[in-house]
Amino acid sequence: MNRDRLLAQLIVDEGLITFAYQDSLGYWTIGIGTLIDKRKGGGLTVDECKMLALNRIDQTAARLDQAFPVWRELSDVRQESLLNMSFNLGVAGVMDFKKMLAAIQSRDYVQAAAEMRASVWAGQVGPRALRLAEMMEKG
Repeated sequence: MNRDRLLAQLIVDEGLITFAYQDSLGYWTIGIGTLIDKRKGGGLTVDECKMLALNRIDQTAARLDQAFPVWRELSDVRQESLLNMSFNLGVAGVMDFKKMLAAIQSRDYVQAAAEMRASVWAGQVGPRALRLAEMMEKG
């Protein structure tokens, strides 16, 4: 079986839609005919969810490379903190944290963490923000 040829056929037959949509029977579907509607037994496997997340992590890291290249100079733990935050807010959202970014650039991780804790975002995500701030602070 030629998987690439089959994939090309499925794209023609099913379409390739990059957002959730309702198929001709009203069931939620995504991608190339992937049924995700729970009413019909659809959904993603754990492996598919992880694959999607890893792909988004790579995309987010590439966006951070463009927007804030100094992030690559941070320790692994601090990089993970910033990437996690970016995964949640989007890189554009993180770029609005001007004081936090300035503190990171100055290697003042205590201040960067304080900016994270004092944000509206911290009130929205609670323990996640506290954990990420601690990671930023302690590296």
